[in-house]
Amino acid sequence: MRTMLVLALLAFAVPAYAANHAVQIKGMKFHPAKISVAVGDTITFTNADSMTHTATAGDGSFDTGQLAKGKSAKVKIAKAGAHPFHCAIHTSMTGTVTAK
Repeated sequence: MRTMLVLALLAFAVPAYAANHAVQIKGMKFHPAKISVAVGDTITFTNADSMTHTATAGDGSFDTGQLAKGKSAKVKIAKAGAHPFHCAIHTSMTGTVTAK
């Protein structure tokens, strides 16, 4: 019984690790355009398009800066909620990160 209690306590003591998610920019679109993550996770945006793009949150919570073809940038999602984003160069390119 005591061993089970110790194991149960250890299970709660294991730290949670942030995950890394990938979004590809290709064909003037974000793939996936909608992504769900946990607060503290990172997203790597990779530009596979021939044009320069950005991934810029509407609320200012993240911005990759300009990404030329083949370049990537990581952003950390720091707060819960929906974070619509777009390409600051091509505003018709949009997506949403939802963080819990």
